[in-house]
Amino acid sequence: MLTKRIIPCLDIKNGRTVKGVNFVNLIDAGDPVELASEYARQGADELVFLDISATLEARKTRHDMVLHVAEAINIPFTVGGGISTVEDVDDLLQCGADKVSINSSAVKNPDLINTLANKFGSQCIVIAIDAKDINGNWKVHLSGGTIPTDIDLYEWAMEVEQRGAGEILFTSMNHDGTKSGFANEALARLSDHVNIPIIASGGAGSVQHFIDTFKSGKADAALAASVFHFGEIPIPDLKEKLRANNIEVRL
Repeated sequence: MLTKRIIPCLDIKNGRTVKGVNFVNLIDAGDPVELASEYARQGADELVFLDISATLEARKTRHDMVLHVAEAINIPFTVGGGISTVEDVDDLLQCGADKVSINSSAVKNPDLINTLANKFGSQCIVIAIDAKDINGNWKVHLSGGTIPTDIDLYEWAMEVEQRGAGEILFTSMNHDGTKSGFANEALARLSDHVNIPIIASGGAGSVQHFIDTFKSGKADAALAASVFHFGEIPIPDLKEKLRANNIEVRL
């Protein structure tokens, strides 16, 4: 059985880690390098670094920050934000990233997924999907959740898999920062539509939420931010409790 992964997420703005609710009202959560180092020490399986304002500000991810984080950790490291070309990916991998996360640029130019998967391998390419449940229909949003589209979550997920994506990072905008639990119904449905791993994101507030997303949401990994940043759920404790609930994790 494949082990389930616990992934802290560093949302970066102006060189600091930030966290909000439903993608707005951001507050400072600490230094990215210090947090990354601590999560590696605690036993996180991977780390995700998202330069959340890069696309909105029409710039690239800050390479200096990526380099400093990569030097501080010894676990797989995914970087996203403002990535739109082969050169962008090459630069980030050179800076120490193991994988890249593409969101808006993939929607605007779906062929980019094929190009990147062919050049770097599917295992390198994570497609991030920010979606919102609007009257029972999950719709994809771009540019840090600021631009709505008519694109259906499940149809887009199937397309990115066909184009060569190795993994999907699905964030429920309805659940983000609410600590009310993950979007497990949508996650389980996603899992039925695709065969690549799905990372659950948005809504973590308790250990039970992680248990639920692995069991009823069928998630392969669970990503969270504030519960880790503010010390509410220590990663070693979380993993012990997952193990106690017959969820296989790496201790």
